[in-house]
Order: sequence, then C-alpha cells, then structure tokens
Amino acid sequence: MIFETERLIVRKLTLDDLQAFHEMQSNPKVMQYATGDVKSKSEHEKEIEDLILKYNKTNNDFWIYAIERKNDAVFVGTIALVKDGKDDEIGYRFLEKYWGKGYATEICEGLLNYCKQIGMKKIIGYVVDVNIASAKILEKFQFTVVKKFVSEDIGLPETKYELVL
Repeated sequence: MIFETERLIVRKLTLDDLQAFHEMQSNPKVMQYATGDVKSKSEHEKEIEDLILKYNKTNNDFWIYAIERKNDAVFVGTIALVKDGKDDEIGYRFLEKYWGKGYATEICEGLLNYCKQIGMKKIIGYVVDVNIASAKILEKFQFTVVKKFVSEDIGLPETKYELVL
C-alpha cells in the first residue's frame, strides 16, 4: 500500500487490474480530456506490465498506482505522480461508473498529504478547461492558476495549476 484515505487504498498496479484498467482506458468519456488513444486489451496489458516494471527502475519519474475501495478491494481508478520537466505533476482517473461519489476529492486530499510526506515542495495539475469538475477540486485545495494555453497533444484549452506544499 502506498497510502490510504477513509474509503480508498492506493497501491501498486498488478496484472489482476487488467480488465478494470482496460475498461477505464477504453472509455471515450474517461479519455476525452487525456492524451493517448484508446487501445486494445493486449496493448493495455503491455502498458500495465511496463508500468509495473517502472516501480523498480532507478530514477523512475512516472508512477501510476491503482486506487481500490477498502470495503471490497474493487479497482476504481488510478493516480499518477509524474516528473514533468522540472515540475512534479499529479493526476487521477476513475472508471465512469465511480464518478460522482466523491472519490476524486478524497483521493486528491490523500495524494496531497502523501506528496507532503515524501518531501515534495510543489505540485502541478493540468485540467482541460471544459472539465469543470476537476478544476473545482484543484481550486478547493487552493491550487492557483499559473498558465492558460491550448494543449499541443489534444488541441483543447487547458489550465496549469500549481500548489506550493
């Protein structure tokens, strides 16, 4: 376990997560504000294998962890800790059926606490402007807007947020 919140546990991905990971990553609604194409199940299996290998890699700067519910150990999404050039970036993604249950707010709070514990000084988050729910979560935790731009990869207006820990 990496960290936990009241209802959720963050842990390393395993191959047992493949079906739920594939369901999440193949949903156009989940992926509409993210980079990357929808992939086949075999491509997602390779992706999970690569992410698992990174856990033991020296100087890894790309961590993706599973989020599961405490009460039934069901995979509900992923979080990301990524070194983005000079910045430490956070992100999270949930299966659509778990939207609207307060998990994103809960996991963001837990992730901020975890980032403080491991000594991060500042974190950033990127939100596509039409993704109002995600923007509200970052603003709730006192992230400030540092830049507005049109993303090169998905071509949508986007905002970069920052929080000094």
